[in-house]
Amino acid sequence: MTEKRSVFSVSELNSAVARLLEQEFAWIWVEGEISNLAMPASGHIYLTLKDAGAQVRCAMFRGRNRELKFKPENGSQVVVRCKVSLYEVRGDYQLIIDRMEQAGAGALQRKFEELKYKLAAEGLFDEAGKQDLPQLPACIGVITSRTGAAIRDVLSVIARRFPAVPVKLFPVPVQGEDSAPAICHALQLAEQHGACDVLLLVRGGGSLEDLWSFNEESVARAIYDCPIPVVSGVGHEVDITIADFVADHRAATPTAAAEAVTPDQHSWMQTLDWYHSRLLQLAGEKISRLDERLSWLRTRLTQQHPLSNLQRLRQRVADFDTRMRITMEYKIFSTRDRAQHLQTQLLSHSPAIVVHDYRNSIEHLQQRAQFHIRSVLEQRKSQLRTLASTLNAVSPLQTLGRGYSITCNADGQTITNTDSVSQHELINTRLHLGRLISRVEKIIKD
Repeated sequence: MTEKRSVFSVSELNSAVARLLEQEFAWIWVEGEISNLAMPASGHIYLTLKDAGAQVRCAMFRGRNRELKFKPENGSQVVVRCKVSLYEVRGDYQLIIDRMEQAGAGALQRKFEELKYKLAAEGLFDEAGKQDLPQLPACIGVITSRTGAAIRDVLSVIARRFPAVPVKLFPVPVQGEDSAPAICHALQLAEQHGACDVLLLVRGGGSLEDLWSFNEESVARAIYDCPIPVVSGVGHEVDITIADFVADHRAATPTAAAEAVTPDQHSWMQTLDWYHSRLLQLAGEKISRLDERLSWLRTRLTQQHPLSNLQRLRQRVADFDTRMRITMEYKIFSTRDRAQHLQTQLLSHSPAIVVHDYRNSIEHLQQRAQFHIRSVLEQRKSQLRTLASTLNAVSPLQTLGRGYSITCNADGQTITNTDSVSQHELINTRLHLGRLISRVEKIIKD
């Protein structure tokens, strides 16, 4: 019996295998070490992803690698989101990468150090730009999770140290993708609220990944731009974040952050008691001095009755009134006589005569000026006519009127011989009336 066989060509087989791979594996995540990295001018990235026991070829096309947040290098440990495919020309299966991220805490630590160096170079960590904390805040703003342990620790410290200070909570998620935008918005909201004069940015401890929201560049810049002093209290004492470097004050824990902005009410009460005692002492001394002065004034009033002083003052006022009337009448008569004398002198020196003389002089000068101007204008007109006649005699336009022309090339340079023009070049010919644009068909050298 003849066996019936189904025969594939190599191309058909590779196409079928490619379809099976792409159908079997949807988008998957693969972790490995980069080797054989190639980044040609086309913009695509070709690499081999390997681990201790195997390796697979990968390709990341130009449209996707623009979203990379780091520079791939040989030896880098990465996690890629990819599809499994087959390069049908060679029959090699490969991964088509859609997204690439650095793997592990080491990548986060490198990202942390890079951002720390960048922001430090920009001056965001400089002590000169940090704000002082208020000694007695009018209102404390707290940016943290509504349900976390950090808010309970902060409220407990404030209630113990100075419960009279009001607290405003700005609830935010303290980890995850939504955390950093929420923290930035809370800082802006606190600024718009206007009641808080110090802010606490706090959360409990966690891994580097858990605390990463406080290492985001957007959060660092939002803290730096915030006009309200910010105290960071993130994690435990050993935890350091970018927010700690940018904040106006860094506290090791949320509890320490609350203690940094809250005065000790017992110390303040002792100070107030001292001021109260001192105020009572000063008030008593002031009252005693006023009592002594009052006794002295009472004694003087008894020795000399004020009615006699009043009578004496009345007599002095009457004398001053009489002297003032006499003085005023004399001043009025004297001023009137002087005014009449000045009026007589003014009339004898009236400016009307001087004005009349000046008017006659001005009219004479105007007549002379008009005559001189007309004479100068006639001279200038005669000179202008002479110059115009001379200019017209030597003008090239007169030459053009006799049938001559001026020809220039495309650059406006005058053509005087055949060497300065080439065949098929456009030339511009100026006639007496108008211009001609023509093209050189033939050059004849005489």
